[in-house]
Amino acid sequence: MKSRIKNLDPLRGFLALCVVIKHIPLISNTVGLPLFADSPIFHRGNEAVLVFFSLSGFLIIGLLYDEKKNFGAISIKQFYIRRMLRIYPVFYLVLIFGFTYYHFLLPLFNIPYEINYSLVEGIALNVFFLSNVFLVDFEPGSILQILWSIGIEEQFYLLIAPLLSLIPLKRFRNYLLAFTLLYFIIYHLDFFMVLKKYYLLYFFMSAGGLLAILGKLGHTVHFKNIKLRLLVYFLFFLSFFTDLLVFENDFIQHVVQLVLFNLLIVNIAKEDKFEIKNKAANYLGKISYGVYMYHMIVINAVLFVFMKIQDKVEITDWIVVLMINIISILGTVLISHLSFKYYETYFMKLKHKFRKKENNA
Repeated sequence: MKSRIKNLDPLRGFLALCVVIKHIPLISNTVGLPLFADSPIFHRGNEAVLVFFSLSGFLIIGLLYDEKKNFGAISIKQFYIRRMLRIYPVFYLVLIFGFTYYHFLLPLFNIPYEINYSLVEGIALNVFFLSNVFLVDFEPGSILQILWSIGIEEQFYLLIAPLLSLIPLKRFRNYLLAFTLLYFIIYHLDFFMVLKKYYLLYFFMSAGGLLAILGKLGHTVHFKNIKLRLLVYFLFFLSFFTDLLVFENDFIQHVVQLVLFNLLIVNIAKEDKFEIKNKAANYLGKISYGVYMYHMIVINAVLFVFMKIQDKVEITDWIVVLMINIISILGTVLISHLSFKYYETYFMKLKHKFRKKENNA
């Protein structure tokens, strides 16, 4: 098996934590608990997901290209089986828990929660990876809301994998370039508002895949000049820790994000001056899928406990905020670790039975 691409796991871990720390104050506010969200980093969860989209396209489309180059064809069946083995186990575990929680557990404990969809509707939309439609049309509880991004990714790969299997290898680059540019323009036209309504942000994944293929074709897609690479890292820092790169116009905002996030990925992956070898940072990246998927369950549990004790124990607000954040983050990491070690790893090992060669997906 090839080694994992350097520096990408720490990036994954950072992005997953950004999603977690965005949702802690957001959900705390809905239940009347004290919160802190005064720094821009507490509002960058959506941006983190967009980087995940670009990273996904960079890795997965690159692997599809390698498969077709080395074996002459892409096995769509094996590709989808590998996706199922990586995505489905945790996805359906969270999905089942979420529906059980909102439809059965809350009523059992006489906790009021309004549900404006039938269980059949909810299951159908999520099983067919329309989780984004489920989110927008029904605004389900927070545990189920986070599934929207998984739906977007799976929709994209249901579309792009068969397409790439049909077109000649030498046209991968041109097709992805055309798709990215045309779809980006169409997405921002008022006539196609439905695309924006349901967050169909496929151009982040296609752009990531385009850069991966350009690199495999021998094109230099990263900056060889260290000063330019440092500029990319600095701008990424500004985009997450300040509001300097926040624009009201969606078109401009997406242009900036599309360029910056993809430049970050190709440069940090090709970085020759440093490699982040911290074991904790790299492991956090390995379990980042679990961190993303389980964090809402943990946050809801932590906030439930603090709601029960807030009138019985006198604790200053800042201590409550600190404790909620620490316990939620550590609890999420612990659950994700246990899931990765004792649950996900079993299915990940099965992936290799449906792979023509070892790679670093």
